[in-house]
Amino acid sequence: MNLLLRMLGVVVALFFVVRAVAEPFVIDVTDPSTYANDWGGPSLAGVLAVHCGPGILAAMFLYGSVVRWRTARTKEPVSSAR
Repeated sequence: MNLLLRMLGVVVALFFVVRAVAEPFVIDVTDPSTYANDWGGPSLAGVLAVHCGPGILAAMFLYGSVVRWRTARTKEPVSSAR
């Protein structure tokens, strides 16, 4: 069950990261009418904050998880024998 929840968290985080990367290319940043009715609109900064903010947080979460996993994996047990 724990592995299932972790994998689900990774899938959701990757969705947010891909959405954050794609958002500036999906909307026309030079035409405010394309994003005026979106969440965070009518300003471009609000739209990008709402649509890219979760992706940035998810990328930070994934990075921290990978770093924590790698450091836990590479730690060798300290031997008390000399």
